[in-house]
Amino acid sequence: MKQTATPLDILVTGGTGYIGRNLIPLLLARGHRVRVLTRAESAQRVPAGATSVVGDALSDDSIATALHAGDTLIHLVGTPHPTPSKADQFEKVDLISIRASVNAAQRVKIRHLVYVSVAQPAPIMQAYLWVRSLGEAMIREARLTATIVRPWYVLGPGRRWPKVIMPLYKLAEAIPATRATAERLGLVTIEQFVNAMVSGAENPPASGQQRIVDVPGIRNAHL
Repeated sequence: MKQTATPLDILVTGGTGYIGRNLIPLLLARGHRVRVLTRAESAQRVPAGATSVVGDALSDDSIATALHAGDTLIHLVGTPHPTPSKADQFEKVDLISIRASVNAAQRVKIRHLVYVSVAQPAPIMQAYLWVRSLGEAMIREARLTATIVRPWYVLGPGRRWPKVIMPLYKLAEAIPATRATAERLGLVTIEQFVNAMVSGAENPPASGQQRIVDVPGIRNAHL
């Protein structure tokens, strides 16, 4: 793996979950210095090579203490395996955590925020879409330099059942009336997703601007 010319100082929240366990090794392989904000009981799950920082991803103060001016903050906190029945958790975890990250980022004056949102609009998962849209709105209102990544479903180990409907996706993409929706709500692999996350972290938009990386953008990201 080729290292980047400019190593970044990166703090990851939610880094011990599915995405973090795949993303952090790639960030390290690129030569970046990675710290992971984690609860004490989860510190042993931080990928090797990253530095664990014990704290609370739902607390502005805790995140701000873990951040340094000029850092890149990658926000991965979210309710695992989201379903419509978890609307209450979306508000108590997903929404509170991104609010805490935005407030801390403003206070510390970070370089760049990378936020995992969700493809939108979409016909289902309205509570989840609403919370993630609020997170995006907070970032815009704070005028943070940010990359907002919008997957719909990330395929990977234990997460491959949607592949059975791939023929339906192909059919929808071939029909002009449904092509845009099929592309916006398309499936991406974990490899495509982490490549897009790293590319986004390494290539921030102009100061105070936000860049949206949608499903086609995720699929086309290269390092």
